[in-house]
This record gives sequence, structure tokens and C-alpha cells, in this order.
Amino acid sequence: MRPSIETRPAWLVPAGMAIVSTAMLGGALAFQYIGGLAPCVLCLYQRYPHAAAIVLGLLALVLVRRTPHLSRWLCLLGGLALLTSAGIGLFHVGVEQLWWEGTAECGAASMPDSLEALKAQLMNQPIVRCTDIAWELFGISMAGYNFLFSAAAGCAAIALSLPRRA
Repeated sequence: MRPSIETRPAWLVPAGMAIVSTAMLGGALAFQYIGGLAPCVLCLYQRYPHAAAIVLGLLALVLVRRTPHLSRWLCLLGGLALLTSAGIGLFHVGVEQLWWEGTAECGAASMPDSLEALKAQLMNQPIVRCTDIAWELFGISMAGYNFLFSAAAGCAAIALSLPRRA
């Protein structure tokens, strides 16, 4: 007999959220430090919500027995953090595909009006442009996979953390 969602362990959502975010962040760091793929600024922005989801998931895991109501709220916030990373990932995919321009930090700056301004702009350009796809699998970039996995995990964390109707 399979257990229903109603009988799932209370620790499952916070632990799952922390594990998924740890795997996503660990994968990004492995690509950077082991694989030698330098991240662009949007890649870095996608990591911060995962760090927040890890902290929120671990804190919710610690509090799940003592204060389950607070643990549920922390899981909801962690789910929102995952959806934030998914949103940044989707924006990054759009920049990679040239659907829209990236942020000023991506190198999408306006034309300078003097030689000194041009020199300053060139010196401050990021080493890795946000439009460059460093790695892809089946036509999906790392930003695309971050969008897919973070959106799925964020929606699951939120859906499973909402109060159950009797």
C-alpha cells in the first residue's frame, strides 16, 4: 500500500528543498571550479536564491517538530527563493538567445561619448558575457536547466507547504 501525500513525513519538504538547492549550487560550483567554466554575472545572480533556499530549508528542518507552522512558512519562503532563481534563469535564457538585452553588468551598455569613457567601459567589461553559452545539453543551457529544475522544485515546495484542506 502506497502512502498518500497526507501521510508524508513532515521533514520531507524542507529536506528536499535543501537537497535540491545544494545539488544545483554544488553543480554550478563544480562547473566553475572543476570544469573551468567561468560564470557571467547572471549566473552568479542565480546562485543567491539557492543559498537562501538551503538556509531556509535547513532552518525549517530544525524547526519542523517544535514549530511546524513556522517550518511551513520557511518552506514557502524557500519555494519563493527557488522561483526567484527560476525567474533569473529564464531571463538569462532570453539574454543567451538574444530575445532581449541583459543588464548593464552583462556588457549591454550604451555607446560612450568620449575616448576616456570608452576606455573605462572596456576595462569594466565582464570577462564572461551573459550572451555566451558556456555549456549545453540537448540544446538547453545551464541557465535553462536552472529555470526548469528551480521552477519545478519551487512549485513543489510551495504546493506541498500550503495548509491542507480538510
